[in-house]
Amino acid sequence: MLKKELKVQTALDLLYVFPYKYIDRSRFYKISEIEDTETYVQIIGEFVDWQIVGTGHGQRLSAHFSDGKDVIEVVWFKGVQYLKLQKGVKYILFGKPSYYNRAYNIVHPDLELLSKVNIETRRGLEPHYNTSGEMKAGWLNSKAMRKIMEVLMPDLKKGIPDTLPLSLREHYHLMDLTQSLVNIHFPSDQAHLRKARERLKFEELFYIQLQILRQMKRREQQYVGFPMPRVGQAFNDFYFHHLPFPLTNAQKRVVKEIQTDLRSGKQMNRLLQGDVGSGKTLVALLCALLAKDNGFQTCIMAPTEILANQHMQTLSDLLKNTRTRVELLTGTTPKKQREQLHSALLTGKVDILVGTHALIEDTVQFANLGLVIVDEQHRFGVAQRAKLWEKNINPPHVLVMTATPIPRTLAMTVYGDLSVSVIDELPPGRKPIQTLHYTNLRRDGINRFIRQQIQTGRQIYVVYPLIEENKKMDLVDLENGYRYMCEHFPDCKVSMVHGKMKSKEKDLHMQAFARGETQILVATTVIEVGVNVPNASVMIVENAERFGLSQLHQLRGRVGRGADQSYCILLTRVELSKDTRKRMDIMVATNDGFRIAEADLQLRGPGDLEGTQQSGLPFDLKIASLSTDGQMLEIARHAAADILEEDPELTMDKNALYKAQLNKLKQRTVDWGLIS
Repeated sequence: MLKKELKVQTALDLLYVFPYKYIDRSRFYKISEIEDTETYVQIIGEFVDWQIVGTGHGQRLSAHFSDGKDVIEVVWFKGVQYLKLQKGVKYILFGKPSYYNRAYNIVHPDLELLSKVNIETRRGLEPHYNTSGEMKAGWLNSKAMRKIMEVLMPDLKKGIPDTLPLSLREHYHLMDLTQSLVNIHFPSDQAHLRKARERLKFEELFYIQLQILRQMKRREQQYVGFPMPRVGQAFNDFYFHHLPFPLTNAQKRVVKEIQTDLRSGKQMNRLLQGDVGSGKTLVALLCALLAKDNGFQTCIMAPTEILANQHMQTLSDLLKNTRTRVELLTGTTPKKQREQLHSALLTGKVDILVGTHALIEDTVQFANLGLVIVDEQHRFGVAQRAKLWEKNINPPHVLVMTATPIPRTLAMTVYGDLSVSVIDELPPGRKPIQTLHYTNLRRDGINRFIRQQIQTGRQIYVVYPLIEENKKMDLVDLENGYRYMCEHFPDCKVSMVHGKMKSKEKDLHMQAFARGETQILVATTVIEVGVNVPNASVMIVENAERFGLSQLHQLRGRVGRGADQSYCILLTRVELSKDTRKRMDIMVATNDGFRIAEADLQLRGPGDLEGTQQSGLPFDLKIASLSTDGQMLEIARHAAADILEEDPELTMDKNALYKAQLNKLKQRTVDWGLIS
């Protein structure tokens, strides 16, 4: 069962199943001292009385336990038939109080006979382990896990080989591995637990950084980039005669950073972060024009047909009256048009090819592909992106773009082997979006506000959640929402878009909204990325409590693209959890995508953020946290960088331990290759 549920194969693997919390068993409470339902308590006392209430599955045992002065109710709903309580016998009762009917009680406490416990030698911090439902059903609960760990301790205390050399441990004042594992499971006090955690977190983050930075150095040595030193007619003509508005300082800085990479003779691998509406597409175009001036073609891959069409439209408008040819290739491109496009690509007549997954097909060949731009790259798998790398003799330069702001700690791990550029400035004239949080009780007032906005010529998005587990229910919600809007706004044209529509039908409704032919667009999150309608000034998110912070921020970015004041209204039910209320407060307080991403990482953890757990971490994190251990991560990265600066391939004798440990860790994971 341990192998199946916890992926444990050896005793050493088991030692790396860490407790998720510790409870102080050194303190004994009086019943009168209980004042917190979050704290576990242990009380010495006797049972005054007890009775079995109900029958069958509804049976429970209710008892009263006294510490000699006060009495507390104790209840068991399970295992009633196995409980044999005695009067006149002292017990140690241990459990978590709850407050019900104006009094504290304890449900399903642990019981021990006082006569069988040596209180003087009782351990302070008791470890508790996460166990699955199947493990609990097989009697392998946290208590059983603790007993297994206790059996392993004598052998562990004899010592095991360390995975970090003494020199590194001494430099960073780290506990040795044996003591760390003993104290992570059975800490003698808080100080020893803290030191054990520090050591194990450092090691985990250190080896991730060592792997990432080593991979980065290897790639720099292995791949020679196509040199693009020339700034020629295509770039200069566009920059001086066709640029629709002056670049922001941030855009200028990023273009210079990319230009330096393209001139360097090394293959570029750069991540371009820019909040929604910051002008990443224009930067991408300028880079593509640099490639053209040096005799190379560019392809831009987008995750959806809507976004690919959006890019195509934007680039076509920008390149009007220039000699740069841009084409579109998607899954719905007609066969005859596709054949003509293939021919034009091979003869070098197409300078920029925009498309979806259709770009990676083997039949798509370029005359000289020099630059690959991947938009919203977290939506593509490594194998999909690697196909583009193979479209030329040497891998082309790579620019990865994302409108999802990435917290620094995540950027240093998931994207740790990419150079990072950030557009942290919005184009001039953009007004900050005003975000408001209302409950469903305010719907009449919101409807009046929608009418006012439509009367001034503005357009409205109304977005409903789409949860994978229950698509049917959500589609009904969407259709009800569509009917509601049609009934309450009979003078307006209302359209609807969702993921189950065929691409042509979806695009038809989207284009009608973009042209201003419909005033209200009721949609699911298919509009989250890439839809650009400057005239849309209001985003209403229904059931906003069902969205994460990053997704809410992406949706909000669909408005605020023109010069008019825009609004994002988050509609929720009245009763909200503490975390949900915190999410709504953060959205109302700031438009800064990076602050929101940091908050999202704190609230949800890295595994939930846009699938990052699957998109780049070379080894699983068992104890370190990207949301709380940023400082430790930076220290570990510096340590790894110092070692690789002297010995990039870890061939020196003093670095043999690092190399051996990396090889062990890699055997437990999928080889993620040289593709970022």
